[in-house]
Amino acid sequence: MTTLQRSGAIEVRALRIIQAKDYPLFVFMLRADQILEFADISRVSRDEAGKLIGYQRPQVKKHIHEIVQYLDSDLPIFPNPIIMALSSRVHFRSTRGGNRHPDDGVSDTGRLVVPLSEEGKPKPAWIVDGQQRALALSQARRRDFPTPIIAFIADTVNLQRDQFVRINNTKPLPRGLVTELLPEVDSPLPPRLAIRKAPSQLCDILHSDKNSPFHGLIKRTSTGGAKQSGAVVTDTGIVDMIQESLTSPSGALYPYRDIGRGETDFDGIIQALFIYWAAVRETFPDAWGKPPEKSRLMHGAGIRAMGRLMDRILGTVDPMRSDAPETVRKHLELLAPHCRWTSGVWEEIGHRWNEIENVSKHVHELSNYLIRVYQIARRSLV
Repeated sequence: MTTLQRSGAIEVRALRIIQAKDYPLFVFMLRADQILEFADISRVSRDEAGKLIGYQRPQVKKHIHEIVQYLDSDLPIFPNPIIMALSSRVHFRSTRGGNRHPDDGVSDTGRLVVPLSEEGKPKPAWIVDGQQRALALSQARRRDFPTPIIAFIADTVNLQRDQFVRINNTKPLPRGLVTELLPEVDSPLPPRLAIRKAPSQLCDILHSDKNSPFHGLIKRTSTGGAKQSGAVVTDTGIVDMIQESLTSPSGALYPYRDIGRGETDFDGIIQALFIYWAAVRETFPDAWGKPPEKSRLMHGAGIRAMGRLMDRILGTVDPMRSDAPETVRKHLELLAPHCRWTSGVWEEIGHRWNEIENVSKHVHELSNYLIRVYQIARRSLV
C-alpha cells in the first residue's frame, strides 16, 4: 500500500502536476475504507439565512447498489478516479530525484501529507466528483480495494462548486441541481451554461424574496423537510420561462439587456416579474399555490404559456408606472373567463384541464390559445 497512517495524518505517495500556478493537481491512491474517513460529501442545502451551501446531488441508492455489486464481483476494474478538493493544510514533500523529466518542470513525485481533523470537525478533503462511487466503495466487501484519487487544493466552496459544475457539465446531472448551482459560480462558464446563469439568478430571487409572488413556492434541490411541502413549481419551469423572455427579441424582458455592454438591468426585470406574476396570482386565486396535479397554472406548461402571454401584456404596459399592477390585472381579467386551470375543458384546444403536459406541442397550443383569446378580448373593447 502507498498510504501510511500516522498520528494525526495520512501520508500517501503522490504525483504532483502543475497545470496552473497555485493550483497543483495530486494523483494518488486510497483504500476503499479510507475514502470517507478522509473526505466529506458536501450535499446541496441552504443555511438558516437561505444561502446555498454545498454542491453535491442527493444520494442515489439504486446506483450505489449497482456499483457495490460490481465491486463485489470476481474481477472488478475501477479506473475512474474520485476527484477531491483538499484543505490548504496539506503538505507535499518532493522525493529526491522524483522528477524524471527535469526539463518539463510540470510534474514530480513525492509524499503528500494530509493532516486529519479532530472528531466533530470538517475532514481535510471534500468529494467534488464521485459521490456515488465513494459511498459504494465504503459498502464493498473488499475494504482494501485500491482507488485512484485526483485532488486539487481549494478551501473555498466557491472553487469546489465551480469545478463540480464544470466536471459534470457533460453528465446527466439533474437540471434543477445545475439551475441552483449556476448563480453561485463566479468564473466564466461555457456558453451553454452561461446563457442559463441570469435566469437561474432571477429564479433564486423569485424563490427567496418575501415580496415575490413565488416566495416559497419553487422546488429547489436544496429545499427539504417542511419547506419542501409548500413548493409546487419546478425551478426549471421558471428558468425556462425567464430565459425565453430574456433571449427572444419579442420577449418582455429582452429590452432589459444591454448586449453591447454585456449588462442586464436585474432590478427592472425583478420589478416586471413581481408585478406580472402578482397580478396572475390575484386573477387566479383558486389556482395559485396548488400542486400541478390540482392546478395546471402551477404546472411547467402553465408557467411557460403564461410567460409567453407576459411578453404580450408587458409589451403594452410599462412596469415602471405606478398604475402598472392594476393595469396588468385588467388585462388578465379579459382572459380569466376562458381559463380552465383546475377543472373543465380548454375550448378550441380540446384537452381536459389535467391533460395538459409540459411538452412542446401542449405548451405551443396553450400559449397560442391564451394569446389569441387575449387579443380578441382586447379588440372587442376598442
